[in-house]
Order: sequence, then C-alpha cells, then structure tokens
Amino acid sequence: MDIEAYFERIGYKNSRNKLDLETLTDILQHQIRSVPFENLNIHCGQAMELGLEAIFDQVVRRNRGGWCLQVNHLLYWALTTMGFETTMLGGYVYSVPNNKYSEGMIHLLLMVNTNGRTFIVDAGFGRSYQMWQPLELISGKDQPQVPCTFQLSEEGGIWYLNQTRREQYIPHQEFLNSDLLEKNPYRKIYSFTLEPRTIEDFEAINTYLQVSPASVFTSKSFCSLQTSEGVHCLVGFTLTYRQFRYKDNVDLVKFKMLKEEEIEEVLKSIFNISLEKKLVPKHGDRYFTI
Repeated sequence: MDIEAYFERIGYKNSRNKLDLETLTDILQHQIRSVPFENLNIHCGQAMELGLEAIFDQVVRRNRGGWCLQVNHLLYWALTTMGFETTMLGGYVYSVPNNKYSEGMIHLLLMVNTNGRTFIVDAGFGRSYQMWQPLELISGKDQPQVPCTFQLSEEGGIWYLNQTRREQYIPHQEFLNSDLLEKNPYRKIYSFTLEPRTIEDFEAINTYLQVSPASVFTSKSFCSLQTSEGVHCLVGFTLTYRQFRYKDNVDLVKFKMLKEEEIEEVLKSIFNISLEKKLVPKHGDRYFTI
C-alpha cells in the first residue's frame, strides 16, 4: 500500500510533514469530499470487507467508498503512516425510534493527539451528521462547523457526541413528510469511551451489519458525499442535496426521484463511482435520515 496513492485518491497535495491540526483538518476534508460514505456492495451481492488491503483496493484503486469500519480504518492507516498519534475507538450509535444507544459497538471512530491537544476524527458517519473538522475532546463546549454545531460531553467516563442543527427548507412540498428528513433540531449521534480498540474488535459486527434483516444497512442502499457547500445523498431511488447555510439558520434540501436507468449515471457524475456489478436500489423501513 502506497500513501502517495492515497493522497492522489483524495486529491491531497499539501504538507506531508506538519503533524498539526491544520494538516489533520485538511486530510479529513479531502477524504470526506472524495470518498463516499456508502454500503453499495451489500446491494450488489458483494461483501463489505474489513481487511486493510481489501479496503485500500476498494477505495484507492477502484475509486469506491465504504462505511465507517472501512473509511475510518483507511484514515487510521493514513494518519498513522504520516506519523500522527492515532487511536481507534468504538462507538454506540443512537437510535431515534428506540430512544437509546445501540447495545453493540457498531461504529469505528478515531482519536488523534497533536501538539498537546486531543481530537475526535471521524470520516465515516456521512449525510448531514458528518463532521467537517476534528472535534477537540472537551466536555460541554459548543464547536460550530458548517454542517451544524457539534457538542461533546462526558459523564462517568462515557463521551457523547450531539449536534444542534439549523432549520431546513424543502421547496418540493411533496417531500415535506419524507422519512429521510431529520425532524429534530437537537440530535444525539453516538456515545463512546476512550478505550483503545483494534480492527479485530469489529469483525463480528462487520458481518452482522451486512447480513441481518434488522440492520439498516441491509434495509437501505445509500451513498453520500460531502461537497464544499453541502452534501449529496442517494438512498434507494431518492437523490437529495443539502446546501448548508442557504439562509440564516436555514439549510436547503432538494429531492429528486430517479428512474432505474438514471442510477448508474448519477453514481458516476455525482459520486464518481462506477460499480462492477448491478446495484439493486433499496429503500426499506429501517430508520435512516439524511
């Protein structure tokens, strides 16, 4: 695996040697704007592999994306290779319908120490929940970013990531009640501890999430990619674009229903993805918002 090939994949041409917050932020932003958060392999009859070599081949060589276990694993490798002090952490994702955090550790995120400060870095949550900058590990501090204002809080050794969102304007009235729309201005995202993890800790859940009928990842096919102003999302046949800060405290959300014959071109033109096998788009009944 070649770090220069990774840099080329994400379009990064800046410093390789400055291990500071500016470089860390730059790497994160380049990755989230070039590597989609997606689970399309599942809906093409292929596996979501966890091994680093397989992830590198999928994302870097074949120009694909992946879910958190893949894209954050790749980011962990890249940051570690550059010399950043990086630790894998495990997250418990908040379920709105169940009003609780997942019982299993289903999310991979990263902790990075640089210049005496500690940050949470995550390139694998996607949609409008995706951080655009590393979050300093400070409890109770609002950390405003373009997508929203994030907050980290700690209680009894457990950390919580939440966000405060803007209002949203949906010009297409027929989509006002779409199940893809986030309804709450304040949103819990996930919890985590600072216990170091290894990729082997996620092997069982990586299998479960791509085969279980209870998994949102088998229920819905999705792909999201950040831009300089917002985020594109494709869920089943529904394509959306969210423009952050369309007006004061308002995001613009546009919807478009695609025909089956349009999917391939949209994946190529918007997400820069060309699939090797036929995608079967799916929009099941599991809770998933954009």
